[in-house]
Order: sequence, then C-alpha cells, then structure tokens
Amino acid sequence: MTLHRALMLPGSVLPAEPAYGALIAALGPDVEAVAKDLEVYATAEPPADYSLDTEVAGVLREADALGWDTFHLVGYSGGGASALAFAARYPERLTSLALLEPAWAGSWDWSPEHVALWAQYDQLEGLAPPEFMAAFTRLGVKPGVVATMPVTGPPPPWMAKRPAGIRAFLRTFKTYDLPRERLAAFDKPVYFALGGLSNPDEYGEAATRLATVFPDFELEVFEQRHHFDPPHRKEPERLAASLRRLWERAEQG
Repeated sequence: MTLHRALMLPGSVLPAEPAYGALIAALGPDVEAVAKDLEVYATAEPPADYSLDTEVAGVLREADALGWDTFHLVGYSGGGASALAFAARYPERLTSLALLEPAWAGSWDWSPEHVALWAQYDQLEGLAPPEFMAAFTRLGVKPGVVATMPVTGPPPPWMAKRPAGIRAFLRTFKTYDLPRERLAAFDKPVYFALGGLSNPDEYGEAATRLATVFPDFELEVFEQRHHFDPPHRKEPERLAASLRRLWERAEQG
C-alpha cells in the first residue's frame, strides 16, 4: 500500500532518473515517487518565453496525469526554484515541500554578498559552453572546495543542452515574481537540505531568508556535501529518512 506520493524535480544538470534513482530506492516500496524531468529540456532549445511558470505548468500536468489531487513536492537546484514557484501558485495541491538547495529563492532581502554573487553569475553570459560550465560549478561551492560536473567519461548526448538550459534559468531568475506573501501563507511543512560545503552566500542565504518566510520550516545541514555532490545522490538513506519524517508529519497534520 502506498503511503506517500512524491514528485521530484531535478537540477539543471542531471536528468531526473540518474539524479533521484538512489533516493527513490532508499525511500522504499511504500512511497510512490515520480522523478520528473525539467520542462526546459523538453525541446531542442528552451522556449523563447521560458520562465519558472513553464516548470509550474509541467508539474501541474504531471500531477493531473497521475491523478494526484495532493502530493509532496521535492526540488533540487533549478527544480527547487521551480518547486517554490509551484508552492506559491498552487499551495492547495501540496502536502509538503522539500527544497534541496534551490538555485534561486526570490528577490527580496538580499545581502550585499548575495548581490555580489549574482553579479558574478551575470558575468558568465558571454562565456563559451566549457568555460561557462566550469565557472558555473565554481560559484556553487565554498572557496577552496573543488567541484566538478556529476558526469564522467565522454559527455552524454543530453549534456549538450545544459548550458542553454542553465542560461534560461538564470534569465528567468532576474525577472520572475515570486511573491513572498504567498509563501508566507503556505502552512504546510517545509524542509530545506543544505550542504556544508556549498556557497554560503547563495544556498546558506536562501535557507536563512526562507526560514523567516515559511511558518513551518526545518533546516538540515549535510556537513560534507556541496551543491554538485548532493545528499540525494551521496547520502540517500539519510535524506530518505528525513523526507519520510517530513511526510509522516505533514500527513498527520
């Protein structure tokens, strides 16, 4: 018997199945977990009018196709930003929200360090794809931490779409309206997984700001993880246990 239904959105690099395969296995047979690929990669190039609303519409279609009136939503990186947008737009569809280092968390109350970091992201725009991906990876971790793309050997065919997809996310983050008041009205449990080796001016700040917005917010720090070495791939059993606790509490509420 399925006790929990969860939709999982990956980040802008790995497709959904390799991103979440280990976590889904760790969750066990009584969880109906669906790993959904991002809409930004549904076509050869991102749509000209792409925004987080494109991802929100994709989540809604997927949930409706599954026949899920309500469900738990898990989102990592770009998928985490998309999950925040979905929670703001369709809170009645969610039982809980789990954020695994969302790549963006609204445009309010940025610190000077956060502003400076996004100025560095702006500087990536003119780089060729190899340099772009290398610089993008460096910005996601603490200074001195060595991080690489989660792909070894010859690049798989889907990797060719990644620079354009990441750029599309960076563009929509500049203009998207994520209403703080809508998130503040979200009364379901919210969980945030933070890597101890991730860039604190990006993901640590996002956690700090969201903790002041959501009325029911839980932060868990994975000290040895960073954004490109995340717990859903490297510590799936620990994250699975945390998600199950979140879901059980949400369903009892």
